[in-house]
Amino acid sequence: MPTKDDSHALLETERTRVEPPRLYKVLLLNDDFTPMDFVVQVLERFFAMDRERATQIMLKVHHEGRGLCGVYPRDIAATKVEQVSAFALQHQHPLACVMEEN
Repeated sequence: MPTKDDSHALLETERTRVEPPRLYKVLLLNDDFTPMDFVVQVLERFFAMDRERATQIMLKVHHEGRGLCGVYPRDIAATKVEQVSAFALQHQHPLACVMEEN
């Protein structure tokens, strides 16, 4: 049985292209029952917004039906949606938070 000596073989470098992760928008949706101050509280608590920015987003949700809270990788966006949804449910508000691909 012949044996092959590979000790002198050259390995070719293989270039792999790593793409950045897909990003997802986290959005709040308007409803007729969730108080505006609760929406501001959610934006401050879960999206680290100051009162002025949170109020601007809340008004956008109120007037346009939805507002952008942030853009995140999939896992973080899903966590934010879950946190906001659980917090709204805990406080008995129907506030909807969704994510969509950016």
